[in-house]
Amino acid sequence: MELVVEKMEGEAMRRNQTLICAPIMAASVDQMLILMQKAKTSGADLVEVRLDSLKSFNPRTDIDTVIRQCPLPTLFTYRPTWEGGQYAGDEMSRLDALRLAMELEADYIDVELKAIDEFNKTVHGNKSTKCKLIVSSHNYESTPSSEDLGNLVARIQASGADIVKFATTAQDITDVARVFQITVHSQVPIIAMVMGEKGLMSRILCPKFGGYLTFGTLEVEKVSAPGQPTIENLLNLYNFRQLGPDTRIFGVIGKPVSHSKSPLLYNEAFRSVGFNGVYLHLLVDDIANFFRTYASLDFGGFSCTIPHKKAALDCCDEVDPTAKSIGAVNCVVRQPDGKLFGCNTDYVGAISAIEEALQGSRPSISGSPLAGKLFVVIGAGGAGKALAYGAKERGARVVIANRTYERARELADVVGGQALSLAELSNFHPENDMILANTTSIGMQPRVDDTPISKEALRYYSLVFDAVYTPKITRLLREAQESGAKIVTGVEMFIGQAYEQYERFTGLPAPKELFKNIMATY
Repeated sequence: MELVVEKMEGEAMRRNQTLICAPIMAASVDQMLILMQKAKTSGADLVEVRLDSLKSFNPRTDIDTVIRQCPLPTLFTYRPTWEGGQYAGDEMSRLDALRLAMELEADYIDVELKAIDEFNKTVHGNKSTKCKLIVSSHNYESTPSSEDLGNLVARIQASGADIVKFATTAQDITDVARVFQITVHSQVPIIAMVMGEKGLMSRILCPKFGGYLTFGTLEVEKVSAPGQPTIENLLNLYNFRQLGPDTRIFGVIGKPVSHSKSPLLYNEAFRSVGFNGVYLHLLVDDIANFFRTYASLDFGGFSCTIPHKKAALDCCDEVDPTAKSIGAVNCVVRQPDGKLFGCNTDYVGAISAIEEALQGSRPSISGSPLAGKLFVVIGAGGAGKALAYGAKERGARVVIANRTYERARELADVVGGQALSLAELSNFHPENDMILANTTSIGMQPRVDDTPISKEALRYYSLVFDAVYTPKITRLLREAQESGAKIVTGVEMFIGQAYEQYERFTGLPAPKELFKNIMATY
């Protein structure tokens, strides 16, 4: 049976046929039915009924009730413990329940590859014409080689599957590329997922590569496998219904990266102008390996964050002179010839926001309000270099404070400034009205009680900037405000640096008001 997907009211026309399946796990059938109604309201196309989550189970009555009362098509799964599920009982009883679901005209059943021969014996060749058989394999350790994955798919096909399903585990984000290869070349309907945070893009990009369905949860914590996004995020954050073979992929490369608000900003902007792109969180260990693996023009551009800004520069074929001077790039664009161009938009965003705050309502006197100021930068990484370079360019006297003094000294030598260890910073106050800029992740969620400097020392500063924007008001900024300093949040830098990146990614003018409105709620 082909699923007829109704166009939801207010939903833009779909660009793909990939389905969203909501896993339903509950202790009772009554609870399941409530969740199924919620799945329909959320925009799911079908539900996966996880029979192994039921505390008590009467197969004939319960399966019949679910099929008759579920408002969406049903996929029945009865996952045993040996394949990552909760069922620890008798194997024949489990297979009988799945056969019963088939007879009662469920839309799909999922049988594990390890159990399919036994299942086929119990069916005696009486396969339902209505019920599609998904044969699945789950690897909770790794993602096998392309050859091994190809052989696995062939074995699943040979078992009589209507739909092939396999799920592997990402040890590295580059593992996902092998799964995309298998998916895009598959001659049969295929569900191919890579579990874990590093595998997230396999779940979002199924429509681009032709996957049959993806799993989306009703709530953030209620996942049936590691790394599942919510239906809400699939539809409203990633614009899932609008993705297709020609959709270009962008993303933020970092470690950690899940805190980043960039996908929120770019995907909303893409949707507002009808730009055919999607922007993802990319948890990357080795950026050079990432660029080598995802080298097609489909991967159009990347924002680079901690700790990859310096390594990204070395991966680029061409680097903007300013970024070269800074020694870090935060934006990489793949050009039409496939070459990577790197630039740095960090310093523009941060320095502009700091200058605006210093000028306040006073008309600008000639030159920058930073000229002659003592500008203390905490951190000697990519963002620290960018801020130090930008402040120096505006005529400030620069001081670099870093956990390791040697790193601070290296950067200070480059920009012609002074170096301190972070431990010395709280006692450093040669003058009043200094500027402080934190470019480290100190104070970022979840360690929101951390701060790089004592509150007592903040009275010597007239303005304090923090590049951290989750939370928006860090402990550093809160204490600076209490000490009488002006503050500039990381959100302002984030929006400023995003303008130029958006324009480089899309070739379109940045929707500045939209960016400000989106970030105003955070």
